[in-house]
Amino acid sequence: MTRRHLAALVVAAAVPMGLASLDATPAAVRGLLDGRPDAVVDLDTREGLQVVRGEWRVQESRGVPVKAGAADFDDSFWEIAPAGSLQRRRTDGGQSYAWYRLSFTMPATVGTFDTTGATVAFEIVVDDYAEVWVDGRLPRRLGQAGGALVAGFNTPNRLVVTRNATPGQEVRLAVFAANGPLSDPPANKIWVRSATLDFYKAPAPAGTPVEVDRADAGIDRVVPPGTRLEHLAAGFSFTEGPVWVPAEHALLFSDPNDNRIYRWSDDDGVSIFRAKSGYSGFDIGEYHQPGSNGLTLDAQGRLVIDEHGNRRVTRLEKNGDLTILADRYHGKRLNSPNDLVYRSDGALYFTDPFFGLPAFEKDRRAEQDHAGIYRLGPDGRLTLLSTELKGPNGIAFSPDERVLYVSNWDEKKKVIMQWDVQPDGTLANGRTFADMTSAPGEEALDGLKVDRDGNVFVSGPGGLWVWSADGRHLGTVRLPELAANMAWGDDDGRSLYLTARTGLYRLRLVTPGIRPPLARGTY
Repeated sequence: MTRRHLAALVVAAAVPMGLASLDATPAAVRGLLDGRPDAVVDLDTREGLQVVRGEWRVQESRGVPVKAGAADFDDSFWEIAPAGSLQRRRTDGGQSYAWYRLSFTMPATVGTFDTTGATVAFEIVVDDYAEVWVDGRLPRRLGQAGGALVAGFNTPNRLVVTRNATPGQEVRLAVFAANGPLSDPPANKIWVRSATLDFYKAPAPAGTPVEVDRADAGIDRVVPPGTRLEHLAAGFSFTEGPVWVPAEHALLFSDPNDNRIYRWSDDDGVSIFRAKSGYSGFDIGEYHQPGSNGLTLDAQGRLVIDEHGNRRVTRLEKNGDLTILADRYHGKRLNSPNDLVYRSDGALYFTDPFFGLPAFEKDRRAEQDHAGIYRLGPDGRLTLLSTELKGPNGIAFSPDERVLYVSNWDEKKKVIMQWDVQPDGTLANGRTFADMTSAPGEEALDGLKVDRDGNVFVSGPGGLWVWSADGRHLGTVRLPELAANMAWGDDDGRSLYLTARTGLYRLRLVTPGIRPPLARGTY
């Protein structure tokens, strides 16, 4: 990135964006579950339970509670809680617990609403805390507050039961209730303030048609006419480095200016996933972009992070520990790892320009005399592959992994380079794949991704450039903001999520993209 460009970003970074400002952004930020449902079933009424053919059962517990969340747990000996009885006070106060279990059948209609294909959310408010199991699972992730886990004191727990309702579908819910605060057990008892099923009709195609500068007729097979751009979230300082997490049906992305990793999903909108994502040093005020940048997943689905300020590549373990994967080459600290991609053999390739350092290559903290492209082998050995580019940035493999592409952020050399990947993982035969140097403007090349047909997508001057596998410029997608990076997401891999300055966007395309090579069965 140019110095002028990053200097302008400092102004935006000076105004921190917290959750309060997120509340002021478009409705998409808040997520599906905050909107008004199209139909509601009250699960504490006779009519509601009849519609879903449901029955509540309840069991009070003292001391260590029984594990009753399993789908096949035998609750036949538990008390039946008839309609209207959920608000009955249970236990004798103090440190106490209760389980509520409900089995129900998805109705074909709720009133006049056809449930087929609907998204169905379960909401319950327990006095005082609740955790919710769905079909024997307690979905959870690091940093989670709400959903299936404790949301807060007398706060609604809301979570999706299904995104594609099928009449006749059997669902089993188990709600674990606890009296709180746990460190100051109250004298009151446990009861359910409310419990509902909220139904949302399948959304109509969203967004607005994108403008595409057609350079070749082949663009219509990649970005067909009528493709729509969705604006999912706004209000950030500078969005970067997205990765789709299939296990959570959610996107993680960085804001390196605000030093955070955010999480977004259709259901929940935006939340902070990780604060201080790249740096917490005394001199953080000198940095334009101290936070994390590129994100990816390893074969086990663990998050791997390029940390600008800490000048390293790390892995977030399932238990929340952070493992340093690479921070030095030949004993000297890296510059500021920018983007990264795994090969299916377990090797991690990443770019390391100077952009994360306050004064770039002239910064007093710089220890390397080059911007580099590196390979971290499965054995932990770090190899410098190339120093040919001044600003190595986006990085991706061809579908067969025989070619590595790297984009260059250098206004004097706006190129995508490609190399042949050798049997030992090193690179050979470096050559220019695409040259955009003559394109007007100071913007150079940023994020880069490849689809399964080998088409190359790169953020460049004026928008998202699309190149065929044989190097033909197919066209350029014009965007409201210049995309910094991209990630393929959703279940079918056909959605291209774009982190673009202050906003998050989505394009639904024809061909699925190349995503992190996860262990079999993860996608």
